[in-house]
Amino acid sequence: MLDHPDGFAFHGLIETGTQIKSGSISSRAVTEQQLQRIATLDQRLGAFVYVLEESALAQADAADREIANGHDRGPLHGVPIAVKDLCWTEGVATAAGTLVCRDFVPTQDATVVRRLKEAGAILIGKTQLTEGAYSDYHPSITPAVNPWNSDYWTGISSSGSAVATAAGLCFGSIASDTGGSIRWPSAANGVTGLKPTWGRVSRHGVFELAASLDHVGTIARSAADNGAILAVISGSDPSDPTASHLPVPDYLAAAEAGADRLRIGIDPQWNAIDVDMETQSALSTAIAVFAQLGADIVEITFPDVTQIIADWVPNCAVEAAVAHEADYAAHKDLYGPILSSVIKTGASISGVEYQKILLRRAAFRGQVEALFQTIDVILTPIQPFAPLTLAKIATLGEQPDLIAKLQRYACPFDMSGHPTLSFPGGVMREGMPIGLQLVAGHFQETALLRAGCAFQDSTTWHRRHPVVLAATTSEEATA
Repeated sequence: MLDHPDGFAFHGLIETGTQIKSGSISSRAVTEQQLQRIATLDQRLGAFVYVLEESALAQADAADREIANGHDRGPLHGVPIAVKDLCWTEGVATAAGTLVCRDFVPTQDATVVRRLKEAGAILIGKTQLTEGAYSDYHPSITPAVNPWNSDYWTGISSSGSAVATAAGLCFGSIASDTGGSIRWPSAANGVTGLKPTWGRVSRHGVFELAASLDHVGTIARSAADNGAILAVISGSDPSDPTASHLPVPDYLAAAEAGADRLRIGIDPQWNAIDVDMETQSALSTAIAVFAQLGADIVEITFPDVTQIIADWVPNCAVEAAVAHEADYAAHKDLYGPILSSVIKTGASISGVEYQKILLRRAAFRGQVEALFQTIDVILTPIQPFAPLTLAKIATLGEQPDLIAKLQRYACPFDMSGHPTLSFPGGVMREGMPIGLQLVAGHFQETALLRAGCAFQDSTTWHRRHPVVLAATTSEEATA
């Protein structure tokens, strides 16, 4: 539904920040409304691990005072943002979806959290995720619920961030992506997600799943809003030597550049392999929209991804075994079966096998980057089928071919480190959103935002949002 009485919960992040700065609304009023929505709706949705009511209201009051005194910290000033419970938050337990870290209370903020606070954002809560940000929840944790339809998948692992954003419980969120964990939840929940280039955003204070695959990024309701958050959290960091020293561009200026003469690469064959008709239709419509906006549609041949998809699991497993080495040795019984299995797999892989993976990965990275000599972005599906039901997801372990299909357009760009923008591009018969993906060259997030904003200026898919009802009394009693 495009319009229903939810106050300003579904306004854009930038729009809300502008209204706060103009004095037409206060950060306190916005934050109170968000907290009330969370109290009313999150009993059903389970998007949040922690709601930081007291500190959020204090931050909102401080933002209102600063703005009244002429101190403007930028587009996020006074706007409620959620953070995936993978990011250290000073004085707040940060469990990363695990039992083994459930009592960990950081004494400092992750760099991304610190930068949000410095930008005046209101940290409204910590969002739920799969165990250690891998592929399934710990058995003791109740998964977040898709606000469009509770029978459908929420995506992994940034599910809580996507659900909270889609349901109007925050204006944007911090997320992470190691194999598809920004893009799948964004597609499943009808929101827009930005996975930056590996190294564009510091990983300091963010729990590792697989260090060379982990990308810290954003989820919001528009490409422009993602750009506003990315501008705040990007940049070099003395605490993370892998964070890039390249200057941070003016992402919001890039968002206004339009799509005229933008070169959009399409591989018709790759984009059609086992892709269902609803997704193909959404893709074709998007291509037509870009062409009408003046973009040049360029046919390309994308490198074969079969081997790189096969390499993703062992690559991730080795790095997960490193990340969890000490905790797993001391507290194996606190791990769920899926994460435990991947750690054991990683520990069993030889150095020779791993080196072969790294060499293939480097070659693939180069092949993908070479494509951007003649194009600016690539347009693909996020997955080859429309949103999946929970019943279908429950069969994944029995269907390796289905897992490979799900990974086809996702994990290759974690292996290569390229930035991606996931965005709503259509709707399936049952009313569930369909997501599409743009990919750009390393550190070319400006191209993604240029394309994404032009598309969203001409379409309304990203303006659709779910109608979420509060839990009934009987549901509350059994929750």
